[in-house]
Amino acid sequence: MKFQLIVFDWDGTLMDSEACIVEAMQYALADLGTISRTPQQIRNIIGLGLQEAVQALAPEVDAVQQLRIKERYRAHYLTRAGVPSPLFPGAKRVVAELAERGYRLAVATGKGREGLDRALRESGLGAYFHLTRCVDEAFSKPHPDMLLQIMDALGVAPQDTLMVGDTEYDMQLAANAGAQALAVCYGVHERERLLRHAPLACLGDVRDIPGWLERLGSPSRPS
Repeated sequence: MKFQLIVFDWDGTLMDSEACIVEAMQYALADLGTISRTPQQIRNIIGLGLQEAVQALAPEVDAVQQLRIKERYRAHYLTRAGVPSPLFPGAKRVVAELAERGYRLAVATGKGREGLDRALRESGLGAYFHLTRCVDEAFSKPHPDMLLQIMDALGVAPQDTLMVGDTEYDMQLAANAGAQALAVCYGVHERERLLRHAPLACLGDVRDIPGWLERLGSPSRPS
């Protein structure tokens, strides 16, 4: 099995942003003043689009209050909420190496465009990706729209596409789009939860990805 296109999730897969996301959401809920959620409850919704995340996290509040939560979350997250979000160790080298090997690279993320563009710019990874899709340009994971858009724009078939992610939403996204999935278990969702979706493998370090792909063989050539 060889691939032409590797699509990465962002938060929890390339960037260690869990703590920042959790704190920003806790601040947003505190601003509302009526509800609170544990860090584990907030971690559970990482990977979804913000609209879907808020609906899952606070289904008891009305649409006006949900909108307020989203607005306050964006404000806190974009000011960092006092917590850094570094790339995972080795992530930049991994992306550069895969690009050098000839893979086409993309990002499919539950982040908004403003947040992803800033992360790509500050991390120095932007130049390596052929295409990126955010939740404000497609349906939220696990709907296949985001991945289908990427494959269509790059002219790559589902069987030649690998989705790499740390949540079950990434695994479901790949399955719904007819692509294969590679799980990483150093992010948000635990290994057992990821394995329920039958990824090709579940790796414990982003630096293991090149070696795993090398065992599959060189990137396949476009047909």
